[in-house]
Amino acid sequence: MTPKALLDQINQLPVDERIKLVEDIWDSIAVIPESVPVPESHRAELDRRLDHPSPDPSLSWDEVQARLRRQG
Repeated sequence: MTPKALLDQINQLPVDERIKLVEDIWDSIAVIPESVPVPESHRAELDRRLDHPSPDPSLSWDEVQARLRRQG
């Protein structure tokens, strides 16, 4: 089966089943995290943040959500 044919079949599924399929596919990829490529720019940014942490206190998850809701 070609990727296009497979996608055509997937698109016929109800949305909730497609979401579940995406979750299952992601879970199958996440089992082997080293198989997911991380761009060098992301690695460099993570290193920069670890080397120079923000002097500001971190926000709680509730604070982050509230801030995002105000922006949206």
